Amino acid sequence: MDAAPVGVAMIRGNAMAWGAATDRVEGRADRAGGATGSSGILSSARLRPFPLDRVRLGDDSVFARARDQMLHLARVYPVDRLLAVFRANAGLDTRGALAPGNWEDFGHPREQAWGERDYPGRESAQTANLLRGHYAGHFLSMLSLAYAGERDETLRAKVDEFVAGLGEVQRTLAATGRFSHPGFLAAYGEWQFSRLEDYAPYGEIWAPYYTTHKIMAGLLDAYELTGSTEARDIAVSMGHWVAHRLTRLDHERIQRMWSLYIAGEYGGMNETMARLSVVADEPLFLEVARLFDQDDLLAAGADRRDVLTDMHANQHLPQLLGYLHEYDLTGERRYLDAVLGLWDRIVPGRTFAHGGTGESELWGPPDTVAGDIGHRNAETCATYNLLKIARQLFALTREARFLAYYERGMLNHILASRRDVDSDTSPEVAYMFPVNPGAVAEFDNIGTCCGGTGLENHVKYQDTVFFAAAEADADADDELWVALFVSATLDWREQHVTVRMQTTQPFGGTTELRIAGDDDFVDGTPLTLRIRVPEWAIGAPTLRVGDETISAPVEGDHLVVRRRWTSGDVLRIETHASLRAVATPDDATLQSIEFGPSVLVARSDATTALDLPLTQRRRLDGSLRADDAESDADVEAALRADGAVRIAGVRFEPVWTGSDDRYHMYVRASGADIAFVGAGTDVPVRLRQDGSSLLDDVWREPSPQTRAAFLDRVGETASAARRDGLLAQTELIRVLEAAAAADIDGLGGHPRGAVRDTDAAMVTWVESVGADGIPVVEWSIPRSLAQAPLAPSLAIATDIIPAPSGWFTELPTVTLVADDLAGAGGLQVEVSVGDGGWIPYTGPFPLPGDGEHQVRARATDAAGATGHAARDFAVDTGAPVSRATVRRLGSSVEITLTATDDVSGVERIQWEGPGTFWATFQEAFTRALSDEEQVVEFAATDRAGNEEARQRLILPSRGDGS
Repeated sequence: MDAAPVGVAMIRGNAMAWGAATDRVEGRADRAGGATGSSGILSSARLRPFPLDRVRLGDDSVFARARDQMLHLARVYPVDRLLAVFRANAGLDTRGALAPGNWEDFGHPREQAWGERDYPGRESAQTANLLRGHYAGHFLSMLSLAYAGERDETLRAKVDEFVAGLGEVQRTLAATGRFSHPGFLAAYGEWQFSRLEDYAPYGEIWAPYYTTHKIMAGLLDAYELTGSTEARDIAVSMGHWVAHRLTRLDHERIQRMWSLYIAGEYGGMNETMARLSVVADEPLFLEVARLFDQDDLLAAGADRRDVLTDMHANQHLPQLLGYLHEYDLTGERRYLDAVLGLWDRIVPGRTFAHGGTGESELWGPPDTVAGDIGHRNAETCATYNLLKIARQLFALTREARFLAYYERGMLNHILASRRDVDSDTSPEVAYMFPVNPGAVAEFDNIGTCCGGTGLENHVKYQDTVFFAAAEADADADDELWVALFVSATLDWREQHVTVRMQTTQPFGGTTELRIAGDDDFVDGTPLTLRIRVPEWAIGAPTLRVGDETISAPVEGDHLVVRRRWTSGDVLRIETHASLRAVATPDDATLQSIEFGPSVLVARSDATTALDLPLTQRRRLDGSLRADDAESDADVEAALRADGAVRIAGVRFEPVWTGSDDRYHMYVRASGADIAFVGAGTDVPVRLRQDGSSLLDDVWREPSPQTRAAFLDRVGETASAARRDGLLAQTELIRVLEAAAAADIDGLGGHPRGAVRDTDAAMVTWVESVGADGIPVVEWSIPRSLAQAPLAPSLAIATDIIPAPSGWFTELPTVTLVADDLAGAGGLQVEVSVGDGGWIPYTGPFPLPGDGEHQVRARATDAAGATGHAARDFAVDTGAPVSRATVRRLGSSVEITLTATDDVSGVERIQWEGPGTFWATFQEAFTRALSDEEQVVEFAATDRAGNEEARQRLILPSRGDGS
């Protein structure tokens, strides 16, 4: 541990760049109105948001509900409860206050605030609640953000009270002489940090630098948003303590520390130390920020290599924010390249419809969404950090793709994560927001990590609505960037105007921007508005000022409106949305239903996937037709009036309502019969050997974009299906007639038309106007189609569908459906399973059992024509089996978990004990014995998705020698 500090010479070589960056940050703070107006954006950003109090959400905004519920908690929750764990650790009077609870509790009654030198060792130490202090740090950030937005002096008074209490604790701890540096501040002893330096696993310790980050981030927010100089001073002292701990370690030790699962999780310590380097004007803190660099992750991101599979998502996402701050202060491009490279590995290939990512907190394989659906998807902490990253990347690059993610995640995950109830004690937010069939969000979460980030999420919705061009951007003039369509009012005092945005979003429709000048505003002042064109918008938005329709160029997915404004001008923006089904990248049949920016979830008590005829409702523009809603305008009206639409009889409503009912974020596109919008056929969907159908052929990419192209495609594919034996001659006619009649272009149904036989080589059509003035489509069908011998059609079906993993987790029964399309009679159907020979098919049969099987089928008619089909099945109906090995270490035990699964293989083992959460097992962990028995639960999940019932390991009491 006696090596020189890492990276010092390199950083000092960039002292000039660091100083220039500091000047830029300080200049920005001055323009924003001092520390209380800090926007948290990078100094090198080309755009800057407005301070929170300059943008006020409208009470009609969909976000106002969650904002008001969280502001209520901010106002009524006692500061003494948040300080209780700190005061108890320092031996101070807790004033009778209860700790918040759950992870944020007092710890073990016999636990002490051990320093690095008097820790008795894992064999003797009795510990619990080892993350305590993190939730309080989040609460301090929430109070600071709430004050910055509301300018409510009672909130600033709570911040001051909170900070004063932390200062007293820090001084009391320093006076003991027990700790390595007087800047130490925590709600537990310093021993967790020294144990981390010796690579202690999660279970003995719990992410100590993560907790440090939350406390320091809260203090910095208190300084930057409320002007608390005491908060700055406490944070600076903590920064010197962190420097004292880390600068004495060698590079290899630090890298191994940060690679430890959960134990080495440090949140955004690199971000906090970089921020602190500016606040304190202390280059040492930037050096320390760089000590948190994780070399392998940085290199992989910069090289655009994908290394994320099985990594803990939220252990690494906060690091990316730190890398952006390090890029800002050092000018080293590798930091930005790493963040961009890693971002592209996550969004969209590892994100679910609502913007969440990960299963059981871990990333799955690349471009895998359907295959990564489990029962604990989408940790809300991860989306909290992805939004912060997206915001910074947009401000740096001005690329609208980052706003597209931001809008999706903020509306459909973050807003949805706040349950629609009032509480004086709980944030009522979601931990996991899963996407499996019939899921329920994990609400409440007092004291957890997502409970902490959830405190912050709902008091700062206004921070990314408007941006202004940064003064450091030489290419910029007086520009206002409208990033999100949210009802809000902007005080753009630099331009002497107020911009009031009123919108019917998030259901599409109309947005109005009203320009109101103050006494110093001069009519005719030139201002530029850059208005984001959402990726979900159908067609180009239309713009009007008064009675004047105006045109605007599109630059980088933003409409650019340059004009001279008069106070009272209203810019009206019409943006159209559609009801659409969006397929997952790895399973085209598993789809989310979306309207504009809103994800619509099916409300159903079912816990298996819902099968709905979605393809049969598809229009040329990709939109869907809902029940009793012939147009997208009808869908919008239904959502406004009833809060929902129905598709095939199933109620779909926005996910962001805060409901705690069961939901289905994905449904499976299926349907028994061939149909086109508004026109049925009663012709069954039959599959080819490769599993494709006529409907798949009609909508293959590039899909038809006009009605004429659609009719061409149907003629082509229907005749091919006829030749392949998927359609009888009469069925072919019904399919062609339905295609002609379908409301495929949203203009209403069309006459069915007529069919005639010809000597042509292919199916063709013409449209003419009959004597009554009604258009008629006449299909011409080659006579050769009727004359050609037809093989029987075969389909291999099952009574259940596979799990999202693609495996059957119940034993399916296989049914063969054979059609004698030629009418030759004497149909003989045979089947072969695996390497077995052909045997007559006599009726539905179960597969032999677990494993991978190929089922082949053939049907032969009396004329000797034979049709074939084949389908592969992967079956795993049994859960894996796990076991625990326990090694006694005096007053502690070391626990190792193993599992076996001989079919699909083990995906992961998870465990939970008193004071911990349901975590993925990575390596042996230690549990200190206590005076009472402890229960550790664990279970394994296989790659098919089978979950073992939780097993219980009972640890004896400390005095039990068994």
